[in-house]
Amino acid sequence: MKWIFTIILCFTVGMYATASDVTIDKENCTITKDGKTYNLYGKVKIVDSFEDIKVKIVDSFEDADIKIVNAYEDSCGKVKIVECFEDVKVKIVDSFEDIKIKIVDAFEGIKK
Repeated sequence: MKWIFTIILCFTVGMYATASDVTIDKENCTITKDGKTYNLYGKVKIVDSFEDIKVKIVDSFEDADIKIVNAYEDSCGKVKIVECFEDVKVKIVDSFEDIKIKIVDAFEGIKK
């Protein structure tokens, strides 16, 4: 019985040790996850699996305001949704997110 407890404990500790390390750099408009840095603008593909970043869409207490655009996604907070040739793959989640965003009509950018 003790060996079952030990296996469960090792698995749980290992799970927390491999948890994602996420840093949001609002000044440079980037998010870094597991050593890889992504811009908080550009072409985004929404996926169900194999994502680069997990995103939670909120109405308040966001990390960034995001405006979805059809062109000129070249400034902080502007995103174009694409099916291919993406800069980053995003999975929309309800919990355990890497970043919280608010989708806006009028562009306000990244809150500092």
